[in-house]
Amino acid sequence: MSDKRYTGKRPGGRFKGGRKLLKIKPQADPKLQKVFKSIGIPKKKPFKPDPFQLEALNAIEGGDCLVTAPTGAGKTWIAEQTIAKVRENGGRAWYASPLKALTNSKYLEFSDEFGPENVGILTGDRKENPDAPILVGTTEILRNQLYDAMHHGRDLDTDFVILDEAHFLGDEDRGVVWEEIMIYLPPRIPMLLLSATIGNADQIAAWLASIRHKECIVVRETQRPVPLYPIFFHPSGTLYPLLDNRSGKGKRKLHPKVNAYVNDKFPPRLAIPGKLPRFGDILRVLRKYRLLPAIFFLKSRADCDHALELCEQNILKDQERKDRIHQRIEQAVEYVPHLAKHNQLGNLEHLAVGAHHSGQLPAWKMLVESLMTDGLLDAVFATSTVAAGVNFPARTVAFLNSDKFNGVEFMPLTSTEFHQMTGRAGRRGMDRIGFGLALPNKYMDIRHVAKMISAPPGDVMSQIRINFSMTLNLLLSHVPDQVQVLLRKSFATYLLTGSKKKKKDSGTDDAEMDLLWQDFQKHFHFLKETGFVSASGALTEDGIWASQLRVDYPLLIAEGFRKGLFPRDDPRFLAAIICSFVNERETDERIEKEVIPNQLQKTFDKVVKGLKPFVDLMKERGFPTRPLYRRPALTLFLWASEVYSWDKVLSVAETAEGDLSMLILRTADNLRHIAALKDVFPNAAQSASKAIELILREPVITYYEP
Repeated sequence: MSDKRYTGKRPGGRFKGGRKLLKIKPQADPKLQKVFKSIGIPKKKPFKPDPFQLEALNAIEGGDCLVTAPTGAGKTWIAEQTIAKVRENGGRAWYASPLKALTNSKYLEFSDEFGPENVGILTGDRKENPDAPILVGTTEILRNQLYDAMHHGRDLDTDFVILDEAHFLGDEDRGVVWEEIMIYLPPRIPMLLLSATIGNADQIAAWLASIRHKECIVVRETQRPVPLYPIFFHPSGTLYPLLDNRSGKGKRKLHPKVNAYVNDKFPPRLAIPGKLPRFGDILRVLRKYRLLPAIFFLKSRADCDHALELCEQNILKDQERKDRIHQRIEQAVEYVPHLAKHNQLGNLEHLAVGAHHSGQLPAWKMLVESLMTDGLLDAVFATSTVAAGVNFPARTVAFLNSDKFNGVEFMPLTSTEFHQMTGRAGRRGMDRIGFGLALPNKYMDIRHVAKMISAPPGDVMSQIRINFSMTLNLLLSHVPDQVQVLLRKSFATYLLTGSKKKKKDSGTDDAEMDLLWQDFQKHFHFLKETGFVSASGALTEDGIWASQLRVDYPLLIAEGFRKGLFPRDDPRFLAAIICSFVNERETDERIEKEVIPNQLQKTFDKVVKGLKPFVDLMKERGFPTRPLYRRPALTLFLWASEVYSWDKVLSVAETAEGDLSMLILRTADNLRHIAALKDVFPNAAQSASKAIELILREPVITYYEP
């Protein structure tokens, strides 16, 4: 585990600008002694609900309820008690969450609580006991069930809906799904929203009350279940309080020593600029002051992986803990043999450190999560994705950067993002105090982090947008005028209405209020132009079956079937072509001719050429399109052929394991929608079902309880 980043640089040396690399020696400011004395495991007490939990149970009796509370405060307990009450009355409950991993976790929890015969799970790639009185699933599945219920003129078969992680309403990519559910859900079905702390909870509740004609009570809890104490890691190895307690609650000034460091023109550094620090030295400091286990949030997946090499000093000497880790690894390998070849197994077993990011296989992430949750690891190096809804606690959360990549650029952490990350600091029932650790770095703005600690939670804004899948599905059960009424129930319209009332003289006109309707009409007219909607405004036969393609590009796939461009009798070719629609990344198309089968190349070219007029028309009408790439198609063809190893397919894909796994899972999701078209395209539907079986196999998909 050599560290090439530090070749030729010794602790105590200088580099450009006169800055020093100091030798790290574990020390702590005397003011921290009292804080560190409070570290420990709290005494076990009989469970007693917090006031906000009881308030929420009482509120849901009379209407809808929005619970906003810090991570780990006990929101799931409210859900469990509410579900139990619904079951006592012979009712059914639907629990929706944003992530498959979180859904799988809740499925196991609820199965233990209510009995496996009473709980079902629906995640697209997992469908078990779908008629159970308690359903756990992803929000997309619940939204699709609402589409079907509206289409067939029947009510959703549930008596209660819980939307976990409800702040996802403001998620740029998926917030539209949350908003649609809130709009479409029949008012007779009570709704419990569980959310991280958000700034405009009253505004969201007022909107819901206005469209559902029933009160939505907001229940707030601002107190963290485990107090958070912010500290600063000086490059010398000395720990300081990040904030000066004498400054008072409102001012939140930096500790004098930290302030002096920030103002130093040439401060010492933990590492050469652009390089990672020796995490083994940092762990040594944290271990001395009992600040482990820790989660380190790093800016990239590559940094997370490389950080493990910099922990070579963190040798695990506790044989009992080492044996338990080894036992867990063997259990995981039994379910997923591919994990036996993972190049980071040694880091887990011998150094008690792991990497957790989207480039890893789901089974690997489950293993790391279970080891960390049970206190068997000293540290996990993760990207910010670990903060979103995964039960992954630690005593300390450490930051090397004060910004976050949003898919386009690095932006300063928002208060919501910061609090979601620090919500992992301090394990309820295992810690009396949690710590937020700021590590100096080129991309670390210490003052910004200090502000975030006391910053109020951010507002959640509407992310609703019109797409062809939504347009087709609304037209299944509504005429255009009814759709206009429905869209005026959106949170976006509510916010605009409120803004207009505040600015009566600002010139805001009714046209601005109907932006969603205008966008709907744009989609509606294109569907007319292309034969998915009739002159009278109703869906044609093509429009009806196309509405079942609840995917990102339903019209392109529908057009492919209408023109007979897609392979219908060979599951491998169908999976390959559909994968090219799923793929979102620009890929290197330089593929040797002998690698790609001639028939696949002909099929791919036929699809691209056949769809070109339709794609050009979409572009001309101002709709987004996506280029189709051969490499993803080849990747899925090879994997579906079952004669190529995972490693071979991975080398062709030229991507990380987690990315390939996600590509396969999303392709399977798209194929499921095609499989549902058995009355229209029986051969293609049969091939789609077979393709799903071919591509969903180890190591892509597995279910085990670590």
